[in-house]
Amino acid sequence: QVQLVESGGGLVQAGESLRLSCAASERTFTNWMMGWFRQAPGKEREFVAGITWNLGTAYYADSVKGRFTISRDRPKSTVYLEMNNLNPEDTAVYYCAARRGGASDYGYWGQGTQVTVSS
Repeated sequence: QVQLVESGGGLVQAGESLRLSCAASERTFTNWMMGWFRQAPGKEREFVAGITWNLGTAYYADSVKGRFTISRDRPKSTVYLEMNNLNPEDTAVYYCAARRGGASDYGYWGQGTQVTVSS
């Protein structure tokens, strides 16, 4: 199956920025959707951002819109999440995910990377 590996998490102060990366084992994701999810302690996993592999159309959760930017590098099979103006509520494990074209659910997940924002 497709393997996804996240990196770039860490500890930052409120107001600072961080960029997450997700490297995929596949080189082609025709009609796929790539996404970022996060899960804070004691909370359900939630959608953060998604991007279509072909055209790069981006989607964001209201909580991060205007602060986070998702992008992808197709030749490198990598998706990024640029997180700006971080706040403590952004603290969570961030997961990279992939969804096949025509699929209703994200079927492939990375192991997660921890993002901690202090104030």
